[in-house]
Amino acid sequence: MALDWQVFLEDDGGGRTYLEWMFEAWGWTLSVAACAWLVAMAVGALMGTLRTLPDDRPFKRFFIKFATAWVELFRNIPVLVQIFLWYFVVPKVIPAFQQVPGFTLVVLALGFFTSARIAEQVRAGIQALPRGQRYAAMAMGLTTFQSYRYVLWPMAFRMIWPPLTSESMNLLKNSSVAFAVSIAELTMYAMQVQEETSRGIEVYLVVTAL
Repeated sequence: MALDWQVFLEDDGGGRTYLEWMFEAWGWTLSVAACAWLVAMAVGALMGTLRTLPDDRPFKRFFIKFATAWVELFRNIPVLVQIFLWYFVVPKVIPAFQQVPGFTLVVLALGFFTSARIAEQVRAGIQALPRGQRYAAMAMGLTTFQSYRYVLWPMAFRMIWPPLTSESMNLLKNSSVAFAVSIAELTMYAMQVQEETSRGIEVYLVVTAL
């Protein structure tokens, strides 16, 4: 059977071509991934840092245990299950979330799932630094926050940049599960266009290329 690329120029019945619909779906995919990445980086960096705090005071030990529990919880629940929990369960348990758009709930689910993985990268990066770096910062009179801000974070993030790049690619890939809760991203687009046109090969080739 010959490939028919003209299918992308056909009208989808709503006043737009399938090509225009595809780029709109691509925008949703990138938006979900970008917003979730911001959440994942912020939360992951915080949790990873908390896990490396010195446990010389009770409140620090609490933060360490909290960050450890966060990582274990969100890392060990499959991402699709987390999306279903955020989309269907959380709004039932917490009425305030009933007004939150589905897009935001998916972003939180993907962001928190990825934050657990990033937290482990940050923790490993900080703990891989020579112990003398922390002692040197303390000897200079820096506070705990200043030690991380000016000494530990810059070196640690330089070390973990390659695995963070891999995590960003994983997040973009994981954004495809958003179709399960009716977010109109590329995976949902491909499934619907295939159903309407019976041109699945052409559709999936282009979506894969994107």
